[in-house]
Amino acid sequence: MKSNKVTRLIIFSSLFLLTGLRSSVGSSEEKEVVIHITAKKFEFNPNQITLQKGVPVVLEVEALDRKHGFKVADLGLEIVVKGGETQKIRFVPDKVGTFPFHCSAFCGSGHEDMKGSLTVVEKK
Repeated sequence: MKSNKVTRLIIFSSLFLLTGLRSSVGSSEEKEVVIHITAKKFEFNPNQITLQKGVPVVLEVEALDRKHGFKVADLGLEIVVKGGETQKIRFVPDKVGTFPFHCSAFCGSGHEDMKGSLTVVEKK
């Protein structure tokens, strides 16, 4: 029984050290840019988003009133978010351009107008 506790302690300590080592090694990498997007009947806010190519991004999509989708077909991104919840999409933009996004979960009359654009520019 005592050897199980020692083994677990060694494993935990090793994982802790490796995680810390990975964090310090990766510190020269770009920090994620976090963008919070709200979705509600029948709009996204913001509906115009600008990102930099190669910079990691987290899109936090919050559905305020009902189920909504968020889809950027040209970048292969899609999630569905239940009303009152938030979902995250992590990605690194790898091409420059302007890419339309829209609600991909029918949310009522006006659904077809729920859209925006995501623009990726060269890194400064």
